[in-house]
Amino acid sequence: MSGVPNVTLNNGVTLPAIGYGVFQTPPAETAVAVETALKSGYRHIDTAAGYQNERGVGEGLRRSGLTREEVFLETKVWVSDYGYDETLHAFEKSATKLGVSVIDMLILHQPMPQHFERTREAYRALERLLADGRVRAIGVSNFMPRHLDALMESATVVPAVNQVELHPYFTQPAVQAADASQGILTQAWSPIGGITFYPGYGEERKSVLDDSTIQAIASKLGKSVAQVMLRWHLQQGRSAIPKSTNPSRIAENFAVFDFRLTDGDLARLDSLDQGHRGGPDPDEVDPSKWGLEVPEP
Repeated sequence: MSGVPNVTLNNGVTLPAIGYGVFQTPPAETAVAVETALKSGYRHIDTAAGYQNERGVGEGLRRSGLTREEVFLETKVWVSDYGYDETLHAFEKSATKLGVSVIDMLILHQPMPQHFERTREAYRALERLLADGRVRAIGVSNFMPRHLDALMESATVVPAVNQVELHPYFTQPAVQAADASQGILTQAWSPIGGITFYPGYGEERKSVLDDSTIQAIASKLGKSVAQVMLRWHLQQGRSAIPKSTNPSRIAENFAVFDFRLTDGDLARLDSLDQGHRGGPDPDEVDPSKWGLEVPEP
């Protein structure tokens, strides 16, 4: 594990900067994928109740032979379980499926501004779970600056993490600045612009992997385009959650600790921002209408 950087959260908890994500990984494939990732060196796994593959994550952890303390587990509460009592129960559901008693990071999956009082109550439950030692850190996902401001009107604990879509074509500078101003770690989902499919979103987007600027930097360094993008996140202080079920790609995405980008390279990557998200805008979409419910264990 030499050379793999950790990031220290605003409550002193540390996590590996590169995590392995299982968004859209079928439940039947998740255990093998997680086991493969852990054997490749990952020590941070990111899942969500809404992905409905937490059970496979727990199985992959057990198959890996690693101890619980060696792996940082992060998961998310889905909006159908927002509300104080509902979110306390959501923790129980996730912990049972993962097969753990403590979750390292528990975050709210969406701001859901259309029903923000439920979001506030859900976060209040996270604060309770943190105080009780059931989780080691709490945070949010897909929160824009206005959502963070609204949350902090009632919250007593500043989120440790804000996980958002972030890649060279969508850098979200306002979100990054708002996070930094409060000591919140910006964590990138779709860190290489590779979200697979959101019905109704991003059909016309161009693949970041085909970008000629990044390809030129990768060629110069003898690295892949994905590796260059992940290195960009690391050197700018973000956490990144790449995903793949291909064993060679899983390993490749983790092999980003033996090179550095120049300041010029970083600036060239920053300049690629198109301001166009590939996933849904949390202010325009009400995720409670998606019909997704999280089953009991």
